[in-house]
Amino acid sequence: MTVWKDSQDLAKRVFNWSEHLPRKEDYGLTSQVRRAALSVSANIAEGFGRHHVADKLNFYYNARGSLYETRSHLAYARQVGYLEENVLIELNELTSKLTVELGKLISSLTAMKTK
Repeated sequence: MTVWKDSQDLAKRVFNWSEHLPRKEDYGLTSQVRRAALSVSANIAEGFGRHHVADKLNFYYNARGSLYETRSHLAYARQVGYLEENVLIELNELTSKLTVELGKLISSLTAMKTK
């Protein structure tokens, strides 16, 4: 699934960027943003493995929630000076793409569920 591959790319990029955060953030922002970013692909994978449409949808909704959580952490990182504007723009473009991809997946399953 393209959406899963893109979400893995997001997690990798967030991990690489967060390697340079101050040590004082290890149990704060670093941990939070990494878990949120990785949760996107984990929820997509778990949803893919479910057989019932309602189960799939729940995991895809969770993935979308984690995606928005990741965006929030990145916005905060920019506000406190941990993230360069150009990196934020790049990561936001990827999260926007993922939002669209997840939205299409959710819409198609929702339509399938109502039939």
